[in-house]
Amino acid sequence: MASPLHAILRRQSNSSTTSPDNTPSLSQLISTLIPIGLVALVMTLAFLCLRRTQKRQYSPRTYLSTLRPQERTPPLPTGLFNWIGVFNKIPDSYVLNHQSIDGFLLLRFLKIAAVICLVGCLITWPILFPVNATGGNQRIQLDILTYANVLPGTNNPRYYAHCFVAWAYLGFIWYMIMREMIYYINLRQAYLLSPLYANRLSSRTVLFSSVPGDYLDETKLRAMYGKKCKNLWVATDCKALQKLVDERDKVAFKLEGAETKLIKLANKARLKSLKKGGAHHEEASLGNNAEVDGESGSAAARWIQPKDRPTHRLKPIIGKKVDTINWCRAELERLIPLVDAEQAKHRAGDAKFVSSVFIEFYTQGEAQAAFQTTAHHLPLHMSPRFIGVNPDEVIWKNLRIKWWERILRNAATITFVVLLVIFWAIPVAVVGSISNINALTDKVPFLSFILRIPPVILGVVQGLLPSVLLAVLMALLPIILRFMAKEGGMPSLARIELRTQNFYFIFQVIQVFLVTTLASAASKVVTQIINSPSSAPSLLATSLPLASNFYISYFLVQGLTIASGALLQIVGLILFKVLGKILDSTPRKMYKRFSSLSGLGWGTLFPIYTNLLVIAITYSTIAPLMLGFATIGLWLLYIATRYNLLFVYNANIDTKGLVYPRALQQITVGIYLSIICMIGLFGVSQAAGPAVLMAIFLVGSILFHVSLNSAIDPLLYTLPQSLEVEEQSLLALEDGNTDLYQKGEGRVSNSDATLKNGNNTTHTAGDDLPPAPHKKPNFITKWLFPSKFTDYQTLRRLVPKDFADIGYTPEVERNAYYNPAVASPTPLLWIPRDEMGVSRQEINHTSKVIPISDELAFFDEKGNMKWNEDERPPIYQEKIYY
Repeated sequence: MASPLHAILRRQSNSSTTSPDNTPSLSQLISTLIPIGLVALVMTLAFLCLRRTQKRQYSPRTYLSTLRPQERTPPLPTGLFNWIGVFNKIPDSYVLNHQSIDGFLLLRFLKIAAVICLVGCLITWPILFPVNATGGNQRIQLDILTYANVLPGTNNPRYYAHCFVAWAYLGFIWYMIMREMIYYINLRQAYLLSPLYANRLSSRTVLFSSVPGDYLDETKLRAMYGKKCKNLWVATDCKALQKLVDERDKVAFKLEGAETKLIKLANKARLKSLKKGGAHHEEASLGNNAEVDGESGSAAARWIQPKDRPTHRLKPIIGKKVDTINWCRAELERLIPLVDAEQAKHRAGDAKFVSSVFIEFYTQGEAQAAFQTTAHHLPLHMSPRFIGVNPDEVIWKNLRIKWWERILRNAATITFVVLLVIFWAIPVAVVGSISNINALTDKVPFLSFILRIPPVILGVVQGLLPSVLLAVLMALLPIILRFMAKEGGMPSLARIELRTQNFYFIFQVIQVFLVTTLASAASKVVTQIINSPSSAPSLLATSLPLASNFYISYFLVQGLTIASGALLQIVGLILFKVLGKILDSTPRKMYKRFSSLSGLGWGTLFPIYTNLLVIAITYSTIAPLMLGFATIGLWLLYIATRYNLLFVYNANIDTKGLVYPRALQQITVGIYLSIICMIGLFGVSQAAGPAVLMAIFLVGSILFHVSLNSAIDPLLYTLPQSLEVEEQSLLALEDGNTDLYQKGEGRVSNSDATLKNGNNTTHTAGDDLPPAPHKKPNFITKWLFPSKFTDYQTLRRLVPKDFADIGYTPEVERNAYYNPAVASPTPLLWIPRDEMGVSRQEINHTSKVIPISDELAFFDEKGNMKWNEDERPPIYQEKIYY
């Protein structure tokens, strides 16, 4: 993200040959557009060609057997361009119905952001372009379209145009934020109250953290919640157990690798023998049945020497060398009973408890009531509470955190992130200084030895090294921020993403936007500021509009190269092809690489796009031309993201859409920055009237924002009881029973309103829901009245229906919220089958210790290991919809 940004900044500073007051903005734009456009064109053409043949990389969601049929996307035509029409016809709601609400709302956010910028063009351009162009301040090229071209003066009425256009446009954005908040609240309620989600285990389970020791008692907790409580899991300290489980799994997979290596060596020797004409295929086949029951290793011994069997040292370098297969079998015979015994103790409650409890209720409504009710009489005890936590997303080590430790962790991690954001410019400046070694050695003489290295290496140090180091820095930042969110005590991956979203947005606004903007503006007038420090505010205010030229180039980079690069995914393609051949030494590793889809980090993806919109809004009335480039850039990003969500990516973390209202709240930063900048510019330009009017608008914005938050916040995390009645009525309509609710037959539960087909699934009968209870609105009416035309009953019709059977076996339900170390079964080993009978003999002996299979994995005629990609392997695990 920062690498192209700094590259543009360097280009603009180097290409500026005129005075600070008049920069060749149009020539800079063209010099940026041509190379970026060519790169984007090449990447797009490469994508169009590779998409036809590299199906695994560019459309895995259309065919992977690890996805359920309802999770797959219909395949597109394989031509160069004939797929575009079919792609455009797939609605965005397909992502909601077949993947996740987070992915659907990411697409909606990009679309809304592009619409905000497009409407901004329609509002600002007709008024501000002529006002700025005839402003009389003698700017040139693109700068004549900015605020800087208006001649400052007390009596200049042109500034009122900027003021009232800002009122109109920023007021429109406030309305869009309010409208989208209403849309999200209604969609979230429809999504979570539908049978597919209301019947899920996570929807009926509440996590209580910071539970005091005397309440870590099942009897006392059941007494608190009575008959509403169905299942209860008190978290235990699994540190010792986890160590045993990790050791067991490590040895098991070491055995799997050694068995696979042994079979590979034997098969290689067989092929080599066949080429020399020494052995016959029939003889090899004879060994399949003759030696399966023989002594361990005897089948492989027909092809390889005992010294060639897999071995390893018990300690690095100096340790005793042992036969890996025999040693692993002996270790597993020792470890597996130990693990089973420890797991039984934890299930029986014979272990140290930690301060968190999961309580499952019979219905979602009862879980919501417990979630919304204060659980303990002391502050910060049995709090915070969480509902809808997926067991696969729990950060188990954070469940032990007590209330006072949580406060300290929050304070420490937030302080660290604030300091990181403030001082991030230091490592970036150090990296940047490497690109100018001559100036650096002048300031720091002891580094002059660098100049004595060969010119070729020096060129690499100055040219390539800074870019690589900057890329590494920017890649490390999301990792650091997620680690800080985790150390802050967040109990789940979803909460970590939400905390990371806040952290990363702050970084984006301060370092990527504000620092870069001020640096760009200051670089134009640095000499004048040094000569006259008191004039710094007015000089910076004058240069601020001109800094918009940099961000025009920035939007070009984002819209063209980043979007086309996201489609091409050249790095992912190369890594998949190259690393697969180098690292995938077992069928398990091949299967995992093939079947694992790339996920999206919502916490670091949303802030990038939000910051783009913040930049566009901030400059909307200062340099309105930027809105046009922002519209194009955001729309191209929407297209690329839409393709990847439909055909490539998977949603591994579910925030229930909470990233969306958080992103909407962050848009308001752009509104406030725009207002403050306009007040400052009006003040410097001696336009008192417009400055006062913008100050009034600032007060109104704050009041509106506070009112909006007070109305919306209670609905972001809870579900209202009133909609349970609405949902029951809709379920009755889905089943074709229009009289069930009206006849007053009492409470209609989800299970009553669905067909019980023997396995307690959520398959509904009858026709789909009837049309929404209002006439189909036109575009303007729908936009003006979101509470009526995007209400709960309307959006309920978008929610997936008959997507999956929500039912749990007794074992799954019993183990759902145990620490994975408690519920972790002994892994099934998977090795390739061979023609000599080696794999079957190894299975015969190893299966006495640990489960093992050689189904669907084999060697081709060239000796390459393969697996049947059209079928589910023995290690496949059905996805559980918690």
